[in-house]
Amino acid sequence: MRILFVADPLDEFRTYKDSTFAMMVEAATRGHQLHACLQSDLLLFSGAVHAWSRRIDLTPGAPAWYAAAAPERGVLSGFDAVVMRKDPPFDMEYFYTTHLLGRAAAAGARVFNDPQALRNHNEKLAIAEFPQFTAPTLVTRREDELRAFVSEHDQAVFKPLDGMGGSGIFRVSRSEPNLSVIIETLTANGTQTIMAQKYLPAIVEGDKRVLVIAGQAVPYCLARIPKAGETRGNLAAGGTGVARELTARDRQIAEAIGPMLAARGLLLIGLDVIGENLTEINVTSPTCFQEITAQTGFNVAGMFIDAVEAAVAAPR
Repeated sequence: MRILFVADPLDEFRTYKDSTFAMMVEAATRGHQLHACLQSDLLLFSGAVHAWSRRIDLTPGAPAWYAAAAPERGVLSGFDAVVMRKDPPFDMEYFYTTHLLGRAAAAGARVFNDPQALRNHNEKLAIAEFPQFTAPTLVTRREDELRAFVSEHDQAVFKPLDGMGGSGIFRVSRSEPNLSVIIETLTANGTQTIMAQKYLPAIVEGDKRVLVIAGQAVPYCLARIPKAGETRGNLAAGGTGVARELTARDRQIAEAIGPMLAARGLLLIGLDVIGENLTEINVTSPTCFQEITAQTGFNVAGMFIDAVEAAVAAPR
């Protein structure tokens, strides 16, 4: 297969941990041809979506991890698979990219994850469809509602709806002296909607990333354990990743949500679970492939490429 990865700049990959890199290695091992481009390389011309992409070859042991050919312009429907792996933020440029990828899909391109599904499943708000698995949650821009929520639950976590890697997250209590300024900052003085969730003490045991591929849960999660004095378990915020077998509750959540979202075109999702509660559904570029594989021996990238191969081979 010819696989096009729409991703961040290759030179910025941290290959020791990057899940997109793991996907590329697995695909190349199977003899698939790798191509890469940026969001900015996509264009719509005469009704067709094109990309200025470069064929890449992996170069293990060399100073650079890849060698790239000269950029070539071609229609996305000319690739066997297009894998959307651009990291958040989900800003307007990301939104426009999903529309371009949607036009490419309408013309026959196989795009993973489905562009319309990416638009329809905000990584914070998507949990609203599954209240049976979530802790008390509030979404608003109103200061009075946020204050009342904190007062009711004693402690809460505030988070922006477009953040990633733990950025912009605050743990607050009813006695927080800076509560007003935190709310004003996160809501931009009442002009931006945020999420508040009841603080879950189980975060000390880890914020678990449960990967679901083609509706099936990877049998191990990565518990991201906060460093001392920190609330956020995100690896980008200094958390430590420890692979664990899924609990019965983890499986229950994954088995309820995974097949439903897979049917909507979300081939790969990452469920964030704290204790018994679902807190986020990651759909843009779920990670933790390499950490789980290194600690358990389970080939997460292999499971993903299996799913891509099966999806491409399936009749439309």
